[in-house]
Amino acid sequence: MPEIVPGRPEALKGSAAAAVLLMLFDEDEAAQILARLEPDEVRQLGYAMYDVADVDPEEVNEALDHFVTKAKKRTTIGYGATRHIRGAMTKALGEERAETILARITPPTRSTQLEMLKWMDAKEIAALIEAEHPQIMAIVLAHLEAPIAADVLQLLPVEYQEEIVYRIATLGPVSNEALDDLEQLLLRGPAKKQGAASQRGGTIEAAAIMNNVRKDNEQRIMKAVAKRDKMIAQTIEEEMFVFDNLIDMDDKNLGTLMRTVDSAVLVVALKGVNDLLKAKIFGCMSARAAQSIADEIEERGPIRLAEVIDAQKLIIATARRMADAGTIMLGGKGNDFV
Repeated sequence: MPEIVPGRPEALKGSAAAAVLLMLFDEDEAAQILARLEPDEVRQLGYAMYDVADVDPEEVNEALDHFVTKAKKRTTIGYGATRHIRGAMTKALGEERAETILARITPPTRSTQLEMLKWMDAKEIAALIEAEHPQIMAIVLAHLEAPIAADVLQLLPVEYQEEIVYRIATLGPVSNEALDDLEQLLLRGPAKKQGAASQRGGTIEAAAIMNNVRKDNEQRIMKAVAKRDKMIAQTIEEEMFVFDNLIDMDDKNLGTLMRTVDSAVLVVALKGVNDLLKAKIFGCMSARAAQSIADEIEERGPIRLAEVIDAQKLIIATARRMADAGTIMLGGKGNDFV
């Protein structure tokens, strides 16, 4: 470990050290490394490369020492793993049986051109798909991170937004052939090999997107989804705000909610809940009431998971009714509340 000398800057670490190493490679080698990183990692590394452009030789040496130390802790077991596994399977089972087994267990390696969408901003993506069928819009949004998908959704024609959310929530497996067609349509890229179906979408995916949509848009879209399919809308809403989200409420609103909840229901609902949420809820109650609930939880012993979930749903339903009536506010997105 290098000696720390007063007045000398700390050894470069993290993205700064990575940036120094990357700048020691030639352009082609650096490009091969960057091509394997995620967009956020490339941006972070790019900023760091500018920041370390004038480092002194001693800092470069320390960055190299740091890299060598970390590299020595790595094993090589993962390198060439696919070739090794295939060879061992073939020798043990024969080529035909090995291919059958490998077809079932080999992780998917299909790299779709839809991955390129993550490098684009919401406006560019919306412009690409705004004239397409809502099903295509839904598939594209289902392949994006929820915050980006929410931004894209709000940039698409208003008359399609409800239908897109509904289609995401009810989206089944999408075949690779369909994704190939979609890739060619959107990005004009060559088709890939055929293969298994890709599962994206569902009510959880739809809820994650809706959790990132502005409150006014969320209410309008969910109201329209409910008209189309009340059960789907209800399932999305249940995924949007679950019991664990109570930790995001402020003490005043959470305390108001807890005062309306029957203690017997709360005892069941808190069984097995993580200590952080439990402490949050107890902190909104009087010390005497909190201790009483804690004692009852201990005395009850094991409780069926189904009973716990039902009790939690009852409390969440109460919270929703109170929020709709304006009695409380549930912590939402940024400065938005419901």
